[in-house]
Amino acid sequence: MRARSDVAVTGYGPVGQMLAILLGQRGWRVTVLEKQPAAYPLPRAVHFDHEIGRILQSAGVANEIAGRTEVADVYEWRNAAGETLMRFGGRARGTSGWPDANMFAQPDLERILDARARTIDTVEVCRGHEVVDLAPTAEGVRVVARASDGSGVESTARWVVGCDGANSFVRRRLDVPVTDLGFFFDWLIVDVLPHAPYTWSPLNVQVCDPARPTTLVSGGPGRRRWEFMRLPGETIEELDDADTAWRLLAPWGVTPANARLERHVVYRFQARWVDAWRHGRVLLAGDAAHQMPPFAGQGMCSGLRDAANLAWKLDLVLAGRAPDALLDTYASERVPQVRAVIDFSMALGRIICVADPGEAAARDAAMIEAAKAGQQQPPPPRAIGPGVVAAGDPHGGQLFVQGRVRCGDAMGLFDDVVGRGWTLVSPVVDPLASLDRDAAEFFASLGGVGARVGADAPVHDVDGTYRRWFADTGVEVVLQRPDFYVFGTAPRADGASGLVRALREAIAGAPSVRD
Repeated sequence: MRARSDVAVTGYGPVGQMLAILLGQRGWRVTVLEKQPAAYPLPRAVHFDHEIGRILQSAGVANEIAGRTEVADVYEWRNAAGETLMRFGGRARGTSGWPDANMFAQPDLERILDARARTIDTVEVCRGHEVVDLAPTAEGVRVVARASDGSGVESTARWVVGCDGANSFVRRRLDVPVTDLGFFFDWLIVDVLPHAPYTWSPLNVQVCDPARPTTLVSGGPGRRRWEFMRLPGETIEELDDADTAWRLLAPWGVTPANARLERHVVYRFQARWVDAWRHGRVLLAGDAAHQMPPFAGQGMCSGLRDAANLAWKLDLVLAGRAPDALLDTYASERVPQVRAVIDFSMALGRIICVADPGEAAARDAAMIEAAKAGQQQPPPPRAIGPGVVAAGDPHGGQLFVQGRVRCGDAMGLFDDVVGRGWTLVSPVVDPLASLDRDAAEFFASLGGVGARVGADAPVHDVDGTYRRWFADTGVEVVLQRPDFYVFGTAPRADGASGLVRALREAIAGAPSVRD
């Protein structure tokens, strides 16, 4: 383990892997400390959305992900009688240029991210190293770890990020307060490998049966997952048993004769978040900072959003281009979004986790009428909270689109053809050429890219993605952040310089929210 690094990341699940990659790609020395000597081989998360697809694309693993997901076009909720209560439709190409719902196996994703991280010279992965102490120093944070052979090792990092999961040592070491909403339900998770291919239609189904609320979803190509809620009076020991798993699978035609039981485990679904995500030079991300019920499929997604938000801010602070107060906007932006997703997940859970027949009948009647009227549960909000966003801009903090474009002989998603990072886009002018000298120099120092995108522009808008977005918003230029959220917009193309100056002021004058 190197003696000094720019960032020490504790935990090497998808969130720690992503953060290490995004920082390593920017040239920073990253040391990852993971107490487990080998990756966990069994499935956990099974869903990521279009935004996470774009984040994975930014990590350079899009080609490796291809073919390892199943696209879910519909998520259907049914009652015990098989009547439809609610349907979520999924687009094949969502806001970020990826399908709205992608089903996958987490071990596959972790192998892909691990292979990518190990191609980056500045990223050092230390498995079998358990962090046992953190202490502030004049240069950053002293990290004390215990290697798998029992020996102690130390190093110093300018910043430490705890990505070490729900039982985070870093969170315990900081002794930070946690807001717990008291939403507890135990579910048996059963992952199955069918012996032969089988087509499930729809791919993902939620059965709101008070006799046993049940979830059936894809676990990625060739896999299937069932989730069974623990009923009142049923013990965890009774539920967490292979014989019980097979008994519950039998009504679905799944038996030892046609499938292999890959895993069965009881999870307690919870809803909570840490109140302070930064303490000095130590930050928290992923499950170390928040947990949520899985009903919206946003647990891992939220952690990867943390990594994307934090990476560009650490980059600016490490480079001396922003005060460390910029890192206080990490929590101010992420906490409101995480809380909204938790609230949404809990709202879905309150619909699902009904074991009383009378209550379920009333729920069914109301939802069937709402479905007939075209009223469906809205998706979770995507806007971030206050932070590095242009003041008063109605579009600031919203997720920006990514569409397919063609430039010369190259055609593909915008990030791959034009570039990514700080990005100026306009349908009417070349936004870089419209910058005044001062704004152009600052934007260039950030590695900013820009493009005029349209039907007859140098960057051709293949599917009309940008035409529709600019028509809907009524603006002529947008400034996108490296995590794909809108910093701000201008009604006229000559406002590009003003946007860049506002960005410079927002970065330099980031408000400090001290512990």
